[in-house]
Amino acid sequence: MKFRYHSALTQVIIVGLVCFLCPGMFNAINGMGGGGQLDPTAGNNANTALYSTFVVFGVLGGAIVNLCGVRWTIFCSGFMYALYSASYIFLNHKPDNGSFTIAAGALLGAGAGILWAAQGMIMVSYPSEADKGKFIAWFWAIFNCGGAVGGIILFAINYHSETDSLADGVYVVFVVLECIGALLGLALAPPAKVVRADGSSVVLVKYTNAGKEAIGILKLFIDPMMLGLLPMCFTSNFFYTYQFNNINGALFNLRTRGFNNMFYWSTQAGASAVFSILLDNQRLTRRMRGLISFGIVFVIFNAIWGGSLALHNKYPNGIESGERLDFKDSKRAAGPIILYMVCGIGDAIFQNLAYWVIGALTNDNQKLSRYAGFYKGMQSLGAAVAWQLDIKVKPLNQLIGNWALFGVSLPSMLYVIWKIKEHSEDTKMPSETEDFAEKDQALQV
Repeated sequence: MKFRYHSALTQVIIVGLVCFLCPGMFNAINGMGGGGQLDPTAGNNANTALYSTFVVFGVLGGAIVNLCGVRWTIFCSGFMYALYSASYIFLNHKPDNGSFTIAAGALLGAGAGILWAAQGMIMVSYPSEADKGKFIAWFWAIFNCGGAVGGIILFAINYHSETDSLADGVYVVFVVLECIGALLGLALAPPAKVVRADGSSVVLVKYTNAGKEAIGILKLFIDPMMLGLLPMCFTSNFFYTYQFNNINGALFNLRTRGFNNMFYWSTQAGASAVFSILLDNQRLTRRMRGLISFGIVFVIFNAIWGGSLALHNKYPNGIESGERLDFKDSKRAAGPIILYMVCGIGDAIFQNLAYWVIGALTNDNQKLSRYAGFYKGMQSLGAAVAWQLDIKVKPLNQLIGNWALFGVSLPSMLYVIWKIKEHSEDTKMPSETEDFAEKDQALQV
């Protein structure tokens, strides 16, 4: 395949690499449970602050991206990930003072909300309708390889560690990688110059302003499709807290937590690739593809929560530090490790289906940036609640809550999938492109 810098696929790959280095590295640390700390309290509070501001800036993020352009928003947002990782160095030396980490989490929530709105717009509006599943899979594979590589780094550095907290040097490595990811945002091409594989230009919306964006955001909350997706959005990251803290963090020693993250995130790459074959299968109608995907998600998540319940019954109070599972002890660790890997597969197909459904609703870039922001904002609302509940609610009740929320999200998710049309009707013609991309011209690469 000939490399074309201005191709839609190349741009999705670039934003995938940004997320490989920024959210991907964040996921690797967060997946350790408690941000890699023995005491998860500061990490839980930081995640609550993070996802609380993410709610606001996720919803506003689409408007900010439409007003400011994709490159500058991604560039500035990426540095918030580095600041958050750096805050754990301070926490290592002041373990009783988590205020800086919590503040850094709040700032990261603002940056992440904007970054993910830009990412979502690029991922689901740049491809043609027939390629949306493939582009989502490309992005998801690259992004989650970041978590896998981060897991490898954590596993290698902590292989001989006898502690249950990460050292300063580990966080420094992640800060450097996240700064590189932020800078990579400037490599994105101006949207007006991006071309699809069939030679058509990416369709851009007309010039916008703050008033139009404010009205567009308000309309999200009366849009039947968005309201139908709301339970799915809320649920889609809620389970991270239980999986990271009460499976990986509570049952495994430090090096095995890194080992598990390698597979949790790498299996997502493979699952996304396989799932995209179904999502882009042109022999089936879009509705049928959505319904079959819905059925797969239903089966896998019920298997995950059933397996999690069995694991909880075996270790109802977790495992004391010093006696936790090690990957070399295959007799004890194999089952829990496999369950954790399946959790990663479930996450991948859930997120891929969600983005595919959003991308099937419209081809309008401006709407899609708001839809992606709404999805991430409501997703973060669920995550903020989940991270705080982890401090106050017993693991079994968290597990039951996760399973119940998944069940509640199913009817409205099914309704939206049923309403999907074979082709989106609001595609704009390239001649309608105006000033939206001018904000990205100053740093043309």
